[in-house]
Amino acid sequence: MQVVTQDRLQLFAEMESKYEQKDTQYFVNLLDHPDYVIRTRATCILVDFGGEDKVPHIAKVLKSDENELVRHEAAFSLGQMGLSSGIGALVDSTLNDPSMFVRHEAAIALGVLGSTEAKSALEKALNDPDKPVVESAIVALSNIQFMEELSKNAKFAKLTGG
Repeated sequence: MQVVTQDRLQLFAEMESKYEQKDTQYFVNLLDHPDYVIRTRATCILVDFGGEDKVPHIAKVLKSDENELVRHEAAFSLGQMGLSSGIGALVDSTLNDPSMFVRHEAAIALGVLGSTEAKSALEKALNDPDKPVVESAIVALSNIQFMEELSKNAKFAKLTGG
């Protein structure tokens, strides 16, 4: 078990300073850091910065990070960004990630995005061998249907849970 180290805390302090400077490249570089806690935080910070230019970086984390928690956070983050450019990575993870934890979160994120493009992937996820993924696909499909047919409040529609 990895514990909080003095080195990590010092890096957090440096990260806070770079965050205040909105130093995007600094956080992109941290996506390859050996500490999964640092990679998770860097992912969240890039999402907070926002913008289409961050999506490829977060999508790369979702596709290739070795740690399922970091990939899970990337899936959640792509949903929260609300940008359709994240759909492809989320579809791929919903259907192919080895971790049920990540597949579940990617499915929920697709529902948050409310994209009709995601429907076929979510319908395939209804056959996932893991019940939490199937349930997440149901939640996501229900939300997409609600957004298409009834929703008048986009913020409310994005509150699907996950």
